[in-house]
Amino acid sequence: MVKSSLCGGENVSRKYIFKEYVFATLGVIITAIGVVSFLIPNSIAAGGASGLAIVLNRLVGLPVGVWMYIINALLFLVGFITVGKDFSLKTIYCTFLLNFFVDLFDRIVPIPKFTEDLIIAVLFGDIITAVGMALTFTQNASTGGTDIVARIFNKFFAAPMGTTLLMTDLLIAIFAGTVMGTKLGMYAVLAILINGMMIDFVLKGIESSTQVMVISDKHEEIASFVLKELKRGATYIEGKGAYTQKDRKILLIVLRRRELGELISFIRKLDKNAFIIISEARHVIGEGFQNIGNVF
Repeated sequence: MVKSSLCGGENVSRKYIFKEYVFATLGVIITAIGVVSFLIPNSIAAGGASGLAIVLNRLVGLPVGVWMYIINALLFLVGFITVGKDFSLKTIYCTFLLNFFVDLFDRIVPIPKFTEDLIIAVLFGDIITAVGMALTFTQNASTGGTDIVARIFNKFFAAPMGTTLLMTDLLIAIFAGTVMGTKLGMYAVLAILINGMMIDFVLKGIESSTQVMVISDKHEEIASFVLKELKRGATYIEGKGAYTQKDRKILLIVLRRRELGELISFIRKLDKNAFIIISEARHVIGEGFQNIGNVF
């Protein structure tokens, strides 16, 4: 029986890891489409390895995808030497997969370049890349690039990761302005700022979670529904009514916001006298939500 249980656990783990890689790959492909269709054709260096590669492409005629391979290989080499092997396999996979798809869509199997209007290119390029990057981030991975620089500065100078990332990307934008002109440099700064806000906005939509506390005489049925139908966890908290002086079981549930309607609909049908408290959970760390190793 123990052996069977362990095998079942391993199968669940493999299935979960496979799902993470599938969604991370999808996020990388979406990011590559945004970079190739909007940013590269208009020379918008929106930070990161791709932004630096766009500037270097203007200086030396190597394709952007090739420059990204060189930049990320050098950054990983420096990162391994200075920070150590503090890079997940998924991050390495996503980083070089992004390089591959950018090069593929840019040179080998070209995809359409949609506009020459810089404002439209910045807005749509940022929206598409933000969706892709956010999807990759939710699978506990990243696309490398300037993230590695931020890790190095964080280790040796205790510099905040977010601040270091922003400063590094802004330096790339200044470099772009120096090489390609003030106008494109300002568009690069605009793209970096919009991209950061869009990633936060998309992540909040994808990862937003809700904490629900339920007091009901039908708590067993509700707990069973959460466990079996929603595939979420639930915790009992022992309570006592101040007015009735009766012992009560309070059900604590944390789920994604998109799952809330299904839960409320079930409780409404089951127990119209249920007492429900709903509050936003800003961060949920643990199984089924964010990995503690990838927070902050």
